[in-house]
Amino acid sequence: MRSTLLTRVTRAGKATGAALLALGLAAAPAAADSSPTPSAGADGPTEAGTSFRTATEVDQGQRATADGSAGDYLYWSFPADAGQRATVKATVKLPETHAAQTWQVDVYDGLRRRQACQYGAQTRTAAAGTGSVELACVLRTVRAWTEPWADDPLPGTYYVRLTVVNVPTSDLGLPVSTEVRVDSEDMGGAAAVDGSLSEPLVPGIAVTSAKDDDEDGSEKSAVLSAIEPEDGWSSGWWSDRWVWTGIGAVLAALAGIGGYALTRGNGRPRHLP
Repeated sequence: MRSTLLTRVTRAGKATGAALLALGLAAAPAAADSSPTPSAGADGPTEAGTSFRTATEVDQGQRATADGSAGDYLYWSFPADAGQRATVKATVKLPETHAAQTWQVDVYDGLRRRQACQYGAQTRTAAAGTGSVELACVLRTVRAWTEPWADDPLPGTYYVRLTVVNVPTSDLGLPVSTEVRVDSEDMGGAAAVDGSLSEPLVPGIAVTSAKDDDEDGSEKSAVLSAIEPEDGWSSGWWSDRWVWTGIGAVLAALAGIGGYALTRGNGRPRHLP
């Protein structure tokens, strides 16, 4: 009886170990797909827009540069999908001679709602004669869906605005050189929610300019934004949370089978006295 019980325990342990190994191998590709792709650091556009509508489009991982003047509003836009936590970094190179200046980087979503930074030096003051000032803003994780009254970040276009907020009149118009870079980290199933937007918050042909006729008679219209993630916008329903949910279900089933094997006895009928 005891040897039979030990044999069953050993078999149940082996079956559980084999199942865990198979599930681990199955979950490895999903985990690898959810990891952020190393950025190549490619150079991007060399100019910036002056408003939301004229914001220069830049992909994540690109380095966007622009020359401007102290007092200008510089705008860029980038795509952010569900599950991503974006980090915006900006560097402003100042002339050799200048007074103290305070620079600030702000991020807005597709509805032009200002998004709060989780952490990072969003505003910094460059002392007189300082060569450059660096800013950073780590946004909250983009959610696939949220309540209408909430201001959670949603998939779509995001706008970066860089400007000086405190500068003496004597420094207005001084030439500056700026650099902006956006990277993101995929937070995986921990940030998944039960729901998704029908469409990402991307400005499309919502606003059109006066239509111009080409020589061949075709018409042109203004498109505000055409950027999207490299792999396209996610549907919002899939995440690695499904993999771990499946693993939990299989483990529960194996635990039930193992418990039954341990408690059902040796199968021999007992004779009553």
